[in-house]
Amino acid sequence: MKVFISADIEGVTTTSEWMDTTVGSVTYPIHAKQMSLEVLAACEGAIEAGATDILVKDAHDSGANIDLTILPECVRVHRKWSGHPYSMVDTIDNTYDALMFVGYHSAASKADNPLSHTMNTKLVYIKMNDAIISEFTLHSYAGAYEKVPTVFLSGDSGLCEYSQSMDPAHPSLITVAVKDGQGAATINNSPSLMVKAIKENSANALRQNLKNALIKLPNKFKVEICYKEHTTAYKMSFYPGVKLLNDNTVVFENDNYFEVLRTLKFIL
Repeated sequence: MKVFISADIEGVTTTSEWMDTTVGSVTYPIHAKQMSLEVLAACEGAIEAGATDILVKDAHDSGANIDLTILPECVRVHRKWSGHPYSMVDTIDNTYDALMFVGYHSAASKADNPLSHTMNTKLVYIKMNDAIISEFTLHSYAGAYEKVPTVFLSGDSGLCEYSQSMDPAHPSLITVAVKDGQGAATINNSPSLMVKAIKENSANALRQNLKNALIKLPNKFKVEICYKEHTTAYKMSFYPGVKLLNDNTVVFENDNYFEVLRTLKFIL
């Protein structure tokens, strides 16, 4: 079994404020370690379920956060950023049997995590077909575009709850909610307990019938992006196919999801 794991940090058990996620800050090493341990747990669960080839995309900021020295020998890690539109699932293709997400967070404009955002902090929101979407949705759809089913997600409880009720739903998505958001605060579960839960549930997610886990992508994509600064919206409205909807918002439409990701690569 060949498994792809995408890992972020704002949705790991321990993070609560931006300095926790920033290389060079006093608190960063604690949370980078927890990110590494949660990725390790997902890898160990995948191996228990039969995975023999695992690729981990280090998908936070520098793309160089995970401690490679603690990972099993069958694990490869994609570090840094190539510039490909697949971004947080860069190099995924149809040779993978399943896609899993670790440490993901709620979308921009959602109150479920003090660190809620989508791709960067310049946006008020991104909507796809009139629904606010997260980084998880964007990249789970990229997996589906390559015929790879998403089967596991860990992150804040708001993201986990929303993602389980997506339309079209992820019928086989197993989630682990590691913390709750409350305004600018978080209620964090035991880091060691969450590591155990990620390992157990990763294995369970991969033991199901993976062929039944693949979601069907929408036939058409209408994407709306609201920027915090009207000057950004004006500038981005000149990208081919992108139109200014109002002072702070642009919109574009396409039937091909790869073209959606290609456009986002240049206007986010």
